[in-house]
Amino acid sequence: MGLMVALFTTMSVPSMAQIDQPLIIAHRGASAERPEHTLAAYERAIDQGADYIEPDLVVTKDGVLVSRHENEISSTTDIASREEFADRRRSKTIDGQLTAGWFAEDFTLEELRTLRAKERLPGVRSQNVRYDGLYQIPTLEEVVKLVRAKQAETGRKIGIYPELKYPEFLLQEEGIDMVDLLLSELRELGVTPDDPIFIQCFEIGPLQRLNKRSAFKLVQLVKSYDGPADEPAMSYAEMITPTGLAAIAEYADALGAEIPLILQSDGTATMLVANAKAAGIAGGVHAWTVRPENVFLPPALRLEGGENAQGNSVLLNELLRRAGVTGIFTDDPATSNGIKTGQKLP
Repeated sequence: MGLMVALFTTMSVPSMAQIDQPLIIAHRGASAERPEHTLAAYERAIDQGADYIEPDLVVTKDGVLVSRHENEISSTTDIASREEFADRRRSKTIDGQLTAGWFAEDFTLEELRTLRAKERLPGVRSQNVRYDGLYQIPTLEEVVKLVRAKQAETGRKIGIYPELKYPEFLLQEEGIDMVDLLLSELRELGVTPDDPIFIQCFEIGPLQRLNKRSAFKLVQLVKSYDGPADEPAMSYAEMITPTGLAAIAEYADALGAEIPLILQSDGTATMLVANAKAAGIAGGVHAWTVRPENVFLPPALRLEGGENAQGNSVLLNELLRRAGVTGIFTDDPATSNGIKTGQKLP
């Protein structure tokens, strides 16, 4: 029995009924089962009971918000095999990193619609490769329409949790203002702050502007390394100190934190959740990201079968819940939602 599992089975904790159930946020959809950021992945997640689906947003050349994790699209589409776009390959420095490939902002929506999505992690999620070539890149409009259709079908509220990707780069290098684009499109789609929606970003400035211009719930994302691209003198480590958290509370409603910032290596909670609450971050801490495969799990939670086999993500979900998080980003909403509905622990 691993240290984390042994600790969990012996520690004194409140009963399940005493602990609030976290929101289940489908990270890029049900991305453990379908190619990420496709309508199929989002619908699969909704059918598995996710409270929110998470579309990462990038921008086309003609100013349309579409859902991709990166603005460089060769790892998630078949663009590298499209001879008609071979001359669009280029290199760009994004947030200090030189990146080569094909970028969404260099293509019109009509051009992007000719592409087909593929599995980003074929070596880990080989079962998803069978869906390669079936799905287009979805627009934010299509994601909102899907959510509304599923709400009508299921009779329950389903939220969207968009992330602005690389807004500083797009503003400074491409002249594209993602804040303006997002607010304009949400207004056109009839999405209001009364709807279940969070807007998230790793950068600070876009969230502060959104806070001044709207009443949408906002989430400051933080990592266990680096710092926000629009504030190069600042680190995420500084931002999660009590002083830094108090500053975040002035413009954000919740904190989206990487799991190592929430749980120590033995599975016990750090002070982050308590400190965020003390700082006045009303929405609490949303943890990212639970993935089911061994390769992504802490060593103590890996099971037999090799790196790509399913590990003990059930226990990771439960440890996060007991740490007091108010939301869990997950590639596998079915398992994360199992905790929510009383799934037995191993």
